[in-house]
Amino acid sequence: MEMKNKQIAVATNNNSSKYSKLVLSLLFDFIGIITYVVPALGELADVVWAPLSGLLLYSMYKGNVGKIAGIFGTLEELIPFTDIIPTFTITWFYVYVIKKEEV
Repeated sequence: MEMKNKQIAVATNNNSSKYSKLVLSLLFDFIGIITYVVPALGELADVVWAPLSGLLLYSMYKGNVGKIAGIFGTLEELIPFTDIIPTFTITWFYVYVIKKEEV
């Protein structure tokens, strides 16, 4: 019975981490989009946010997925009018829904 409880605890922690990443992904995508609110300041903010978002993607999603998402996220934030792309959420969806990766 004790082994079953440990398995349930591990599964709960995995789901918690998975959904914590979803919440963070939504938050970080919102930060990337919010630069549209202040047009002139927004592009300056993108210069700061672009490498930071790339590093966050790289650290949140390990391996090749994190590397590719980090590069794409950085470029997406630097290219004008592409801030609307929810890179963090797309990456989460790819990792946990398409690939069905466990945490």
